[in-house]
Amino acid sequence: MSIFQAENFIIIGVTLGGQTFRPSDWAERICGVMSAFGAERRMAYSPYVLPGTQDGYKCVFVSADLYKVEPMAYTFLVNFAKDNQLKVTSGKAPPPQEDNKTSL
Repeated sequence: MSIFQAENFIIIGVTLGGQTFRPSDWAERICGVMSAFGAERRMAYSPYVLPGTQDGYKCVFVSADLYKVEPMAYTFLVNFAKDNQLKVTSGKAPPPQEDNKTSL
């Protein structure tokens, strides 16, 4: 019997075939799905799912902690990368920014 171990990973906006993934704001859209309204009544990205860049491509940094909070969201992101044949690499999410204090 094996136990699943969630890992930090980065979805990179380039397909396994080397094409840039479109639309150009895909990373912000995915992170927007995981965002929430904060105390200041402003939408803020989840600290577990953040947009950024990696190797010159748009990307999404996914924290393993997302699995503890919402396993279905973590699984959704894994499947999104697989379904769209996007490159995925292991990696730690960047530290949360001051205005990204709300969680999923």
